[in-house]
Amino acid sequence: MTPRTDQRASLRRLLPALLALAAVVDLGSLAAGSEAGHMATKPLLMPLLAAWAALRGAPRLLVVALLFGWGGDVLLLSGAEPAFLAGMASFAAGHVSYIVLFRRNGPPRARAALLLPGYAIALVVTVALLWPDLPADLRVPVACYSALLTAMAWSAATRAGLVAGLGGALFLLSDTLIATDVADWPQPPRPDFWIMLTYIAAQVLLTRGVSAAAARTAEPDAVRTAAG
Repeated sequence: MTPRTDQRASLRRLLPALLALAAVVDLGSLAAGSEAGHMATKPLLMPLLAAWAALRGAPRLLVVALLFGWGGDVLLLSGAEPAFLAGMASFAAGHVSYIVLFRRNGPPRARAALLLPGYAIALVVTVALLWPDLPADLRVPVACYSALLTAMAWSAATRAGLVAGLGGALFLLSDTLIATDVADWPQPPRPDFWIMLTYIAAQVLLTRGVSAAAARTAEPDAVRTAAG
C-alpha cells in the first residue's frame, strides 16, 4: 500500500467520525437552544458527507447533489426571504442532480406504479393545506419545489432501493416541517432539532443507498472486464 493510498484509507475512516461528531454537536446545540453551536456546525455537515462519498468513489452527481445541499444549508442560516428562496433553489438543483442520478439505475422497479399514487396524493394534500397560510409570494415557489422534491423521493424509492427510498421520504418530512413553519402552523418543541435530525438522516441514507447501487452496477462491469 502506497502512502497516498494509506492516507485515503485513513480519511475514509476519519470522515464518518467527524461527520457523526458534527451532527451530534449540531443536534445537541439545537436541543439546548444554542444558535451559535448550530451556526458553527451546520455548514460542516454536507462537505464532510460529500468528501466521504468522493473518497469512496461515489458517482460525481451524488457529490454535486450534496454540495447543492450545503449551499442550501448555508443560505437558510439567514432568516431573510431572498436567502430562503436562494436556499430553496440550491436544494432544488440538488434534487435535479439526484433524479438524473437515479435514472442511470435503469427503469423504475415494479412497485413504481403502486407508489406513485401515494406520493402524488401526499403532494397535492400537503400543498393544498399549506397554500392559504403561506405568504402570497412564496406559494408558487413552494408548490414547485414540493413537486420536485416529491419526484426525487419517488425516484429514490423506485430506482435506487430501500435505503435511498427511506432517505427520500425523510427529506420530504424534513422539508414539510420547514414549510409548516413558514406557514406559521403550530410547531413541536425545538422544531429545528427535528428538521435537522430528519434532514441529516435523509442525506446520509441517500448517500449510502446511491453508493450501494453504484457498487452493484460496477460489479458486473468489473467481471466483464476481467473476463475480457
